[in-house]
Amino acid sequence: MKKFNLPAALKGKGFYIAVVSCAIVVAGAGIVTYNKAMKDINNSLAFTPYDSATITTIPNNSSSPTTTSDDSSGKPANVDEDLDKLINTQPNFMPVNGDVILNPFSNGALVKSETLKIWKTHDGVDIAASLGTQVKSMTKGTVKEIKEDPMWGNCIIIDHGNNITGHYYNLSKAMTVKVGSTVSAGQVIGEVGESAEAEIAMEAHLHFALKRNDTWIDPIEYIKPNSK
Repeated sequence: MKKFNLPAALKGKGFYIAVVSCAIVVAGAGIVTYNKAMKDINNSLAFTPYDSATITTIPNNSSSPTTTSDDSSGKPANVDEDLDKLINTQPNFMPVNGDVILNPFSNGALVKSETLKIWKTHDGVDIAASLGTQVKSMTKGTVKEIKEDPMWGNCIIIDHGNNITGHYYNLSKAMTVKVGSTVSAGQVIGEVGESAEAEIAMEAHLHFALKRNDTWIDPIEYIKPNSK
């Protein structure tokens, strides 16, 4: 019987063993690569639920949204509502009987003062009226202040509501109201005087002014067409 020589056999088959070993290694590597590839594919196909807060529902009507105004009246946003209320809900009176305006409202423009000989704004109107002429409240309100001003003389300031205040200057001391008095439209509050040093060179008159929200406005523009 011939003795089997394992080393020789292995030596003779070494080439085949090496080939088989390489095949096994390559196959193993292929399996690993395949498993990794399948894992990546599965991960890429995995379903991730949406956060409901991020989902936007598209309405059936795909037309662009329209914006409507809360104000259906068609009035501009800058309508002078305070003055509208003042004119439309209360009677208005010229504070003195007279149509002669000695000095009109300058609306912020500089005009030369006849008395002071300087250029300054004229924030009210000077209505010609004889000394002692009765001065009436333009409309209803509450007497806010009575003062003796070094430049404007005896003054009555009335809160007419709706952010409107009336300033009645160059009065005499004959006043019929006091601070806190409630007055009605056309009620006599005093008399024309000559107490305003700022306008003493002019003929007798009432210096009358209106403020809306602390801004001077033209009293004639709003009162004259609605005078009673």
